[in-house]
Amino acid sequence: MRTAPLPRWAEIGLIPVLNIALALGVSGLVIAALGENPLAALTVMLKGAFVTPGGLGYTLYYTTNFIFTGLAVSIAFHAMLFNIGGEGQAAIGGLGVALVVLALDGMLPGALVIVLAIGAAAAFGAGWALIPAYLQAYRGSHIVITTIMFNFIAAGLAVALLTGVLMRPGQSSPQTRVFAEGARLPFIHDIAGWMGIEATRSPLNLSFVIALLCCVGVWVLIWRTRFGYALRAMGRSEPAAVYAGIPVRRMVVIAMALSGGMAGMMALNEILGVQHKLLLNFTSGYGFTGIAVALMGRNHPVGIVLASLLFGALFQGGAELDFEFKTITREMVLLIQGLIILFCGALAFMLNPLLGRVFALARRGSDG
Repeated sequence: MRTAPLPRWAEIGLIPVLNIALALGVSGLVIAALGENPLAALTVMLKGAFVTPGGLGYTLYYTTNFIFTGLAVSIAFHAMLFNIGGEGQAAIGGLGVALVVLALDGMLPGALVIVLAIGAAAAFGAGWALIPAYLQAYRGSHIVITTIMFNFIAAGLAVALLTGVLMRPGQSSPQTRVFAEGARLPFIHDIAGWMGIEATRSPLNLSFVIALLCCVGVWVLIWRTRFGYALRAMGRSEPAAVYAGIPVRRMVVIAMALSGGMAGMMALNEILGVQHKLLLNFTSGYGFTGIAVALMGRNHPVGIVLASLLFGALFQGGAELDFEFKTITREMVLLIQGLIILFCGALAFMLNPLLGRVFALARRGSDG
């Protein structure tokens, strides 16, 4: 049977929704096999993520991390570069934040320290991505392999520093001293309190607003500038880009630097906004989940925000499932996340042929 090309709205909106529905359907079957009601479990997840006091704040807090890492993956992907190094770049971004704050929080005004720390997060993340970018552009190394390797190098470097020169004297845990109170991103509930609005306490902080501003910036950069056009042209066809005079090697380095800088800014949420100190493993897999977020969001900032919100709801609502149901553990929540990644990532185009036939039949019926 003939298939018709899918309209743009179906590729961007309908396919991801159907993939998510399939993932939730399979998850529901697993939950039913455990003897629990899938609809009741879904209700608990939604209430925990959006309705219970503080639930929305926690959901948006997780969403913030996914926005940064999803944008990082998408920037590189537009140049057909698969950046798997978000974990390491975020970890090094956190190191940049900590070094700036620890050195300056007792010397400069807090607002200035925060601005410098934001710049350091982006600069350190970009710098960590520049090495794999150079190896790809000028030495032919594969970006996937090098970025994965640099995740492990970043983890080892963090362990060495946090168990050595950066560890707070007199303690045994691998973490720095706490940042000065003025050198921290304010919580949203505190900002609401300053405005006379009562809000439930949660880890949600000003980095969420920064993440949304980054979404706007990425959209302008990729779709409204000559650089973005050249980047997308290179991603579509490198030989054509070379023929058009686009400096491909330089573009690879710049794209990866931008991608690494965005990943490094994830540290703003965790280090500057919530933990107020540098500690081990604060990235918690957000860099890898950002790959699924970017794929699900079709590498567009709007889609990335929506996909990040979905994963944020899964993280927060999944914790509620663990509390409410004895048979549904944290591992079950990871299974649901894995199924969504499977259907929206590896099997993202599984339904395209079927939908193509449906659209072909619909057009044949309208023509007949």
